Amino acid sequence: MDCAALIFTGHAMQRMFERRITTADVRFVAEHGKAIAAYPEDRPYPSYLLLGFLNAIPLHVVVAIDASSGKCFVVTVYVPDKTAWKDDYETRR
Repeated sequence: MDCAALIFTGHAMQRMFERRITTADVRFVAEHGKAIAAYPEDRPYPSYLLLGFLNAIPLHVVVAIDASSGKCFVVTVYVPDKTAWKDDYETRR
C-alpha cells in the first residue's frame, strides 16, 4: 500500500498486544503484502485486507485509506485461522 502515514487505531493496538504482533510486523505487511480483498463501500474510508508472511507465518492486516491525505488507518490485525481460510490464506473456506 502506498501510505503517507500509517496510523494504528485503538482496536488494532489492542489486538496486536493480545496477539503479540509488533508495529514493525504490520508495517512490513502494509509495505510488502498483497491486497486480497477490497471493501470500497466501507466508511469513513474504503478498506483492504492485506496478506503478508513473517517467517512463514501468515498475517492479515485490514487498512482503511483516506485517499485525500494518503493516510492509512490500521483497523485490525490477526493471524488467519486455518479452519476459516484455505491453504493460500487468500480464500475463505
